[in-house]
Amino acid sequence: MDRPSDQKTASQYLYARIDPYDQRMLDVGDGHRIYVEQCGHPDGFPVVVLHGGPGGGCSPAMRRYFDPNFYRIILFDQRGCGRSRPHASVEDNTTWHLVRDIELIREKLGIGRWNVFGGSWGATLALIYGITHPERCANLILRSVFLMTQGELDWFYGGGAGAFWPDVWSRFTALVPEGEQDDLIEAYSKRLFSGDVGLETKFARAWASWENTLASIRNDGPSGDSPGDFARAFSRIENHYFRNEGFLEHDGWIEANLNRLANVPGYIVQGRYDMICPPIGAVRLNEGWAGSSLRIIPRAGHALSEPGISAELVRITDILRSRC
Repeated sequence: MDRPSDQKTASQYLYARIDPYDQRMLDVGDGHRIYVEQCGHPDGFPVVVLHGGPGGGCSPAMRRYFDPNFYRIILFDQRGCGRSRPHASVEDNTTWHLVRDIELIREKLGIGRWNVFGGSWGATLALIYGITHPERCANLILRSVFLMTQGELDWFYGGGAGAFWPDVWSRFTALVPEGEQDDLIEAYSKRLFSGDVGLETKFARAWASWENTLASIRNDGPSGDSPGDFARAFSRIENHYFRNEGFLEHDGWIEANLNRLANVPGYIVQGRYDMICPPIGAVRLNEGWAGSSLRIIPRAGHALSEPGISAELVRITDILRSRC
């Protein structure tokens, strides 16, 4: 694709307002309809943005890592969250349903190959999609790598991260009887799916607060409760996926299948002080994926909004733009 002559600088489009030119609800079957939007250049280099969680939903900030004069930016809310319906539903909601949904979006929009951009769970989903459909991926751009392994779940829900945030960890665990604290994913599942919306919302906010507090290196404690509707969808869906180990065939499935990405370039951006997804996962991914490069950002945590992470992601999308 020829480069447009009126490109904005990286800093300009990172902070610019970029509105969608196409918004729709797409019926993906199984009783689910998902929200899909397009923005940027209608004939541009396509990139699909995969949000985190699972259950987080997309946001306007996610549009801003791509020059809108060059990229055709596609965002969508995964099943059960954001503007997708039914809200907070885990019925027919698995990793493989999401992979199928991504392919349906690509087909409906008439796209042959696209860039795949995702962070945290979005990076997980990008890797699984890329392994399943490598011929559809021009590049994978990943932030804050999560490989969906038991070791990572044990770190975050078994006390590893809690050793660095003991006060916040204590609040998270104290809601559960001591006899159930050896398996917090299961213990929270009982409350998140109790059928009592009030109880579900209480535990959903606690689940979301534990993760949100640790997301940024700039945080020094909880910043307040998430809205109830958001927290309930986010926490129920995330717990559902983690309780089922990402619906993968075995632990370490992503690393075992990295050979499928041999011909797909990968760009990995990782915060040095990521308390949610420790950098060792990004290092292992880079070591096992011949076509990847890794940049560890000093003085950065997990969040997309970390200044060093944002700057590096913009630098990468600019490099890919310059090569076209």
